[in-house]
Amino acid sequence: MVKLSVIVPFYNVQQYAPDTLRSLKSNAREDFEFILVDDCSRDGTPEILARAERELPGAVLVRHEQNGGLATARNTGIDRARGTYLTFLDGDDWLAPGYLPKLLASIEELGCDFLRTDHVQCTARSRSVHRVPVGRRNTVLNPREAILPADRSTSVDYAYAWAGVYHRRLVDRGVLHFTDGLRTAEDRPWIWKLHREAESFAAVSLLGVFYRRGVASSLTQIGDVRQLDFIRAFDQVIAETAADREAGVLLPKAVRTYCAIISHHLGSIERFEPAVAKKLKSLSAAALRRMPQDVLDEALDSMDVQRATRLRRLRRRPAAAGVAA
Repeated sequence: MVKLSVIVPFYNVQQYAPDTLRSLKSNAREDFEFILVDDCSRDGTPEILARAERELPGAVLVRHEQNGGLATARNTGIDRARGTYLTFLDGDDWLAPGYLPKLLASIEELGCDFLRTDHVQCTARSRSVHRVPVGRRNTVLNPREAILPADRSTSVDYAYAWAGVYHRRLVDRGVLHFTDGLRTAEDRPWIWKLHREAESFAAVSLLGVFYRRGVASSLTQIGDVRQLDFIRAFDQVIAETAADREAGVLLPKAVRTYCAIISHHLGSIERFEPAVAKKLKSLSAAALRRMPQDVLDEALDSMDVQRATRLRRLRRRPAAAGVAA
């Protein structure tokens, strides 16, 4: 019986895939499977994965005929997974030796729906530890109660799918899949749904995931139109939260977070291609007008002057005809 399924999408990461695969091998166990999803790579990644299929214990190689993006690749892995528990890793990141057995032991001991962990962020030679913004550790908690407060960083702002492990019952309930086709911010609707619909979770002080930042091929480094998928992602967060039984309590957090992300992108707009920058402004202005206006007013009043002024100016921007996400 497979105890743990590890889902790892790869796309044009020939420089980093060997490190990722070596780290999986150092975590292999006879009841673990590694689902390697090649999202139609065009470099040397397919050859590296073909070798891993032969050499990595528990490897299952799945190839996409067309590139679908990270969310779709993860869904492919979820659909193929046989494990009682599932976890994720990106194809340019890596794990510490022996991390996965410890992760599995933690969730088995606590018996919750999902578990969240800290991680190490790696930028060039720099290393920094990033903690789950949950104060109580090794304690089973109500996921809904970890969404708030609206004006502080909470568990829904720590939206890394690979920083945790998830029980199969979340798949069976339709909670664990991602929104197909999202090219960026795919973790945002996913983490909100997880916290609204799962019944239990916990945070543990377990380090073992190494997250590589500043990779040239990463969408976080590319200023093309795919970056604008954050609008679709947060529109989904707002719509689903508005339909929640506690919408009045949760919407201020969703709206405030959406505003903060819009402001962040506007604050670094020079990294976008000119046509994309123009579209970013138009789509963001339209997004502000779609939000519940009373909740938006409260969110802007609670933000610092610089961000609030930037967003209020954008809110007054005339609507552009024919602009679609």
